[in-house]
Amino acid sequence: MITERPPGSDAARIARTYDAPAELVWELLTTAAGLEEWWVPDGFDIRVSDIELRPGGLLRYTLTATSPEQVEFLRNTDNALSTEFRKTFTEVASPTRLAYLSLIDFVPGHEPYEHLTTIDIEPAGDRTNLVMTLDPLHDETWTRQHRAHRGNELDNLDAAVRRRTL
Repeated sequence: MITERPPGSDAARIARTYDAPAELVWELLTTAAGLEEWWVPDGFDIRVSDIELRPGGLLRYTLTATSPEQVEFLRNTDNALSTEFRKTFTEVASPTRLAYLSLIDFVPGHEPYEHLTTIDIEPAGDRTNLVMTLDPLHDETWTRQHRAHRGNELDNLDAAVRRRTL
């Protein structure tokens, strides 16, 4: 059974406002086609292989580094250029809240662990406010990189919203 876990006291919050209804933002967050439009940091490609949107359900996807900077980072940290990631949904409350645990099992020399991300979505008339809450990773370097990637992804979500609402 999946139990809800609150974010840690040292969690970071990244906020964005999108010019779209909450239902569209939710669709982009919770479907394979939607995720493949935006949910990848710059310098990577994504392929969603499985999504089971329910508490305890899994999301599986593969990220492949494509930019020279990301390729160099991954090589310098002894990581593969393509990696399959798995997330387990802990909360699914359409269209206002999504939370998941990510299995961090790709860090050389570090034991696997779970990482919590929570996404709160609030309709605001024709717009939608989104707050992503991220627990820290195992050290400051990885935490900083992870937060930068998530901020970049939320910027990419804005571009996907704009493409969908033109």
